[in-house]
Amino acid sequence: MKALVLSGGSGTRLRPITHTSAKQLVPVGNKPVLFHGLEAIAAAGVRETGIVVGGTRAEIEAAVGDGSRFGLDVTYLWQPEPKGLAHAVKIARDYLGDDDFLMYLGDNIVADGVTTLVERFRVERPAARIMLARVPDPRQFGVAELSADGRVVALQEKPREPRSDLAVIGVYLFNSVIHKAVAEITPSARGELEITDAIQWLVDHGLRVASTITTGFWKDTGNVPDLLAVNRVVLQQLAPATDGVVLGSELVGRVVVEPGALVTGSRVVGPAIIGPGAVVTESAIGPFTSIAADCRITDSWIEDSIVLPRASITGVRRIESSLIGQDVVVTPTPDPPRGHRLVLGDHCKVEISS
Repeated sequence: MKALVLSGGSGTRLRPITHTSAKQLVPVGNKPVLFHGLEAIAAAGVRETGIVVGGTRAEIEAAVGDGSRFGLDVTYLWQPEPKGLAHAVKIARDYLGDDDFLMYLGDNIVADGVTTLVERFRVERPAARIMLARVPDPRQFGVAELSADGRVVALQEKPREPRSDLAVIGVYLFNSVIHKAVAEITPSARGELEITDAIQWLVDHGLRVASTITTGFWKDTGNVPDLLAVNRVVLQQLAPATDGVVLGSELVGRVVVEPGALVTGSRVVGPAIIGPGAVVTESAIGPFTSIAADCRITDSWIEDSIVLPRASITGVRRIESSLIGQDVVVTPTPDPPRGHRLVLGDHCKVEISS
C-alpha cells in the first residue's frame, strides 16, 4: 500500500498567513499540521508516500525532505493548479500504479489516526473505504448515505439539501479500480474532478464502498477558529516537560518548555508549549497557547493563541484567540490613541474595540 497526501491549494481562508507560508505548515502544538498526518500514515505501517504539491512546493519539500524523519519514503508529485481531489489521483496515476493507496488531505487532523481504517481495508478488501463524521451543517462537505450494514449507497457534493449528516472527511482508501472511475467522470459545475463523483461511480457499478464513522476529534484546519480548536486538542495530549530554563516563574498544569527556551518572572498555565529558543519574560502565557521557536514575549498576556516563529510581543495585555505570524512585531502605541493607525495586507480580517 502507498499513501497519497494532498498538499497543494492556496489556503485562501488563512490569509494573510498563507501569503508567505503553506497552509499545511502552520503549526498546532508547535508542529506543522502536515507532520501530524505524516506521522499517522507511518504509524499505520505505510511507507511509500506521494505528496501532491502546487505553488508552495519548495516550502513543503524543505520541511518534509525525503520523509525519512517520519519513517517514510517521499516522492513529490506536481499539480500545476488544484482541480479537485480526483484530479490529484489522476496526476498521481503513474506513481500509484496498481497498488492500494491511502489518500489523506494534508490540512486535516484526525486525532485517532488511520491505523484501524487501514487494517480493516486490508482485511475486508472493498473497492474503497471512506471515513465519515457527523457534522451540524453537512452542506459544506461531501455527504454520504449508508445502508444498514454501513455500505455507501449514495454521495452528494456540498448539497443544498443534505440527505444525511454524515460528512466525508479527509481520509480515503482505494484499490486500483478507482483509476477507472476517475477516468470516467467529468468536471463538476465547479470545474473540478470530484472524488465523490468517482466514489459514486464505484457504487453505481456494483462495487463495495465501505465506511467508518469516526467519533474522535477531527478537523479541517482551513480557517483560524478550526486551527485554534485543533491546537487546544493537541496541547492537551502533550506530556509536561521542562527541558529549557525556568527562573522565578510558575508553571501550572500541562506545560512544555522546549530545549533552549528561557522563561523568567512569568506564569505559564497549561496546556501550553514554549518553543526552542523562545524567551518569555514577565508575562502570562496560556492556557491553550503555543509559542513557537525564537519568539520574544515580554510584559504581555497571551491565551488561546498560536504564535509563529520569531514573533516579538512586548507590553500587550491581552491577546486571545489569535494567530500571529512569523516575524511579527506587536507593541503598544506610545501615546494615547485618538484613532486606529493600520497597515493591512490583502484579505486581512481585523477586530477592533471602539
